[in-house]
Amino acid sequence: MKILLVLTSHDQLGDTGHKTGFWLEEFAAPYYVFKDAGAQLTLASPKGGQPPLDPKSADADAQTAATDRFNADPAAQQALANTVPLSQVKADDFDAVFYPGGHGPLWDLAEDRTSIALIERFQALNKPVAAVCHAPGVLRHVKAANGKPLVSGKKVTGFSNSEEAAVQLTEVVPFLVQDMLIANGGHYTSKNDWHSHVAVDGLLITGQNPASSEATADALITLLNSH
Repeated sequence: MKILLVLTSHDQLGDTGHKTGFWLEEFAAPYYVFKDAGAQLTLASPKGGQPPLDPKSADADAQTAATDRFNADPAAQQALANTVPLSQVKADDFDAVFYPGGHGPLWDLAEDRTSIALIERFQALNKPVAAVCHAPGVLRHVKAANGKPLVSGKKVTGFSNSEEAAVQLTEVVPFLVQDMLIANGGHYTSKNDWHSHVAVDGLLITGQNPASSEATADALITLLNSH
């Protein structure tokens, strides 16, 4: 079982002067779900190398068993520091792709032609695509084989408008994940802020927020094992 994890290379939180990137829990929890399931992992990002970490995801109150495990795991840190440039990976070489969130993907991966083509190729090959929190934003311009938005008519979730408001970034982000998914025809659902929620529709798996990262990864493993 080979799984590709795609992380952001974007580190600027709009024009606020603050840093962003990927959210540690949303990488670490899936990383270990996949590792513990025996998967071979490849990490990629648009620019390759070390993806930028959202500094807030290193705060004490954002730590979990998975982040603690990562912080004590030199091999995982080494893998993260050496992501492959996204242009060098092919969907044909993997069984599934997973996108961790953080605000970074809204700026780069959502608009990245290589990422868009990669997701479309995974879907064409009948291979699962999973994304958590802000990462469902990477589906913004992805089309299904019929030319409609990939999420059109599908059950989806992602970081909710109320969660974005709670972190006071509604006016900073380039678009709101919930609004985009609905505008593209997705059947958006969410639970209360910061509660775990996963939507599975065929080969598309989306998770709402950081609390959903492990459950989103579990859903992907379940789908792969049944496929």
